[in-house]
Amino acid sequence: MNLFTGTRSKRGTVAGKRSRSVLRALAATATVAALGVSVTSATATAAPAAIPPGLSCDPGKHAIDDYTGFALCRNNGSQTQTFWVHLVCGWAPDVDGNHVTLRPGESGQSTAHCGKIGTGIGEIHVRP
Repeated sequence: MNLFTGTRSKRGTVAGKRSRSVLRALAATATVAALGVSVTSATATAAPAAIPPGLSCDPGKHAIDDYTGFALCRNNGSQTQTFWVHLVCGWAPDVDGNHVTLRPGESGQSTAHCGKIGTGIGEIHVRP
């Protein structure tokens, strides 16, 4: 297009169409590649952590508060263990609960609260 007259040039239309289609294909490929990398990396980090060996835990949400999570654990091992609950809170920052130390045979609970600006608890993990 001629910037001074506002009219299209008659020459080079086939080459111009070809280069535009090549650019569109490159842009589409780059977009798909970028989305593929971000989706893959997000999925890889979202895998839940296993409950530490020697503990048997029941994690869950509070019955009437979707922002409060807990982990009720029992130490079935032969050594003292410390654990805490970790909440993935959506839009709000993730939070850790209180650290609980259990001797063999003891039970205890760790509790945490997601911020109210978030969307509630997305995942609950027990951390050693």
